[in-house]
Amino acid sequence: MTSPRKAKIAVVIPKYGLVGGGERFAAEVTERLAMESDFEFHVFANRWRVFSDRVTFHRVPVVRFPRFLTTVSFAALANRQIAGQNFNLVHAHDRIFKADLFTMHGVPHRFWVSEVRRKGMSLFDLATAWVEKKMVEEGGCRRFLAVSQLALGKFLEQYPAAGRLAEVVYPGVALSRFERFDGAAASREIRDRYGIAPQSPLLLFVSMNFELKGLERIMRAIAMHRKGGATVPPTLLVVGKGNRRKFEAIARDLDIAGLVVFAGVWEQDIEKLYLAGDAFVMLSDFDTFGMAVLEAMAASCPVIVSQQVGARDLVAEGVNGFVVDRQDIGQISERLATVLQPGNRERMGYAARQTAEEYSWERVAERVAEVYRTLLTH
Repeated sequence: MTSPRKAKIAVVIPKYGLVGGGERFAAEVTERLAMESDFEFHVFANRWRVFSDRVTFHRVPVVRFPRFLTTVSFAALANRQIAGQNFNLVHAHDRIFKADLFTMHGVPHRFWVSEVRRKGMSLFDLATAWVEKKMVEEGGCRRFLAVSQLALGKFLEQYPAAGRLAEVVYPGVALSRFERFDGAAASREIRDRYGIAPQSPLLLFVSMNFELKGLERIMRAIAMHRKGGATVPPTLLVVGKGNRRKFEAIARDLDIAGLVVFAGVWEQDIEKLYLAGDAFVMLSDFDTFGMAVLEAMAASCPVIVSQQVGARDLVAEGVNGFVVDRQDIGQISERLATVLQPGNRERMGYAARQTAEEYSWERVAERVAEVYRTLLTH
C-alpha cells in the first residue's frame, strides 16, 4: 500500500529564521509543520538558519545595487525558481509577485513610510509598494493573514477588495524557553547584576529603537509616579540598543537617573530578564504586533502597551495588563501604580501566563496548517 503523497509547500522569505518577528514566525511554523507527515517544505530565501534536515532550501539571489532593485529582484527571482516545480501551495512571508497565501508581518509599505516613519517615498519605497500592489491585486492570493487586528485594519484601508480573503493569525511564543529557569533565582541574579534593590519594583523595557517604542514617555510616567508619593519608586531596566546618551540626559532632567538602568543588548538567556520583571511596558508609536509583549506574558509578567501596539488584542484590561493612550502620561502613571500594588502583580502575572499559553507556536502552526488544508481542498 502506497503512502499518500505529501503536499509540496513553497515558503518564501528573504531571511529565514534570522533576526526579526517575520523571520521567526516563518521558521517556527514551518519547522513544526515539517514534522507532520502530510507536508513537504521548500524554503526560498537569500539567507537562512538551518534547524533540521526536514526542510529543503533554495537560494534566491538579491540585487542590492541600485537599492530600489532589492525587493523587485528577490520577488522576480523567487517566482522564477518556484515556477514549474509543481508546488501545491506557495506561502509568502514577504512581497513577491505570485503566491497562494501571504502572511503580512507588516503594514502596507506606503502607510509605513508616510504615516509611521513620516518620510517621502524614495525610489526603493516606490518599487517595494509596486511589488506589494501587484501581489495583492494580481498575484492570485487566495488568503491573506495579518498578525494583528491593527495590521489587518491598515491592510484593508489600502486594499478593501481583499477583505473577504483576510483574517488574523497571531504570532506565538516558545513557552519552554521560560520554563528552563527558576523565576526567583532569575530575579535575584538580575537584581544583583545591576544593583537593583530587592524591594524596588522592576519595570522592563525591551527594544532596538528607544524613540519608536516610547522610552521617554515611560520615563516621564515614572517621574510622575515618584512625585505622586510612591514609597518605593520602580526601577526601569532598559534592554536593547538606542541613543543611550540622549535618554540618560532625559533621566537626569527628570531627576530619575538613579531609577533607570541601561542593560544593553542581551543575546543569550534574555528569558531571565522577563522573569525578573514586575511589569513590562511598550508605548510604541506603531507596532504591527510586538513579540516582546507576548514573551513578557510567557514569563508571567503583566504588560502595559499603547493603543498602537498590535499585541493590544491579547490584553484584557485590568486582568493581564492595560492598554493606554501613549500621550497620556497621567494615565500611564496611574496604570503603573495599579500594576505595582501588592497582590496585583501576582494576579495579573498569572493571567498573563494563561494568555501566553493560548498562543504557543504549536497552536499557531496548527492554525496555519488548517489554512493550508482549506486551500488544498478548494
